[in-house]
Amino acid sequence: MSATTVMSAPAAALATFDRTTSRWGRLTMIAALVMSLAAPLYLVVFADLGITPIQVWTAFFAVAAVFSVLWVVEPITYYPILGPATMYQAFMIGNIANKLLPSALVAQAAIGAKAGTKRGEFSALMAICGAALVHVFFMLFFVGVLGSWLVSIVPASVTDVARLYIFPSIIGAVIVQLVVSLKQARITLIAIATAAVVFFVVVPAVPALANLATGIAVVATAALSWFFRKKPHSRTESETR
Repeated sequence: MSATTVMSAPAAALATFDRTTSRWGRLTMIAALVMSLAAPLYLVVFADLGITPIQVWTAFFAVAAVFSVLWVVEPITYYPILGPATMYQAFMIGNIANKLLPSALVAQAAIGAKAGTKRGEFSALMAICGAALVHVFFMLFFVGVLGSWLVSIVPASVTDVARLYIFPSIIGAVIVQLVVSLKQARITLIAIATAAVVFFVVVPAVPALANLATGIAVVATAALSWFFRKKPHSRTESETR
């Protein structure tokens, strides 16, 4: 067996993996979309609920006005960390920002895998599998078995604290992990400054932009990071010096 064949075998295996996950990822996402829309469409079309098409489209555009920015921002934000195969898996499972993304980041940091590489993609893939299994187990036990009894014995003050502070603490931990993994002081400062200006200056001045604040901050951070990036000197410039 030649050295070329030996060296090309891993590349061929990775190419096969990408083709397989892309094919089945698209099929499963389409199937999930059809199944999620089947019940509402049945109720609208066949059940006599008095729902008109105008009401359906009004509700759709009301939701789209709030969340449509996330349709673009989330895939762009998550893709460099998760990779293509894990993106299918993550969007099928859900709870990406507060469960799957932290799991992927911790796994990549634990083994020293860099985001955007195949090693980072595979570590994120396995981390999300583990997170999903743990989530399903605890859901079955604490919700399916214990259920309402557990909720009834938890004091309301504890529930209020969990509702107010747990989600922000998770997101804060994700941001810190991203900063540590990125190791780019310039981009980190740009992101912090841009987010501070958008949320503490722009939004209070123009409240109508509150729903678009996240998208504005992400796009502005990306644009400023590109503009203030390190520009390598061209060969012509180095030769003229």
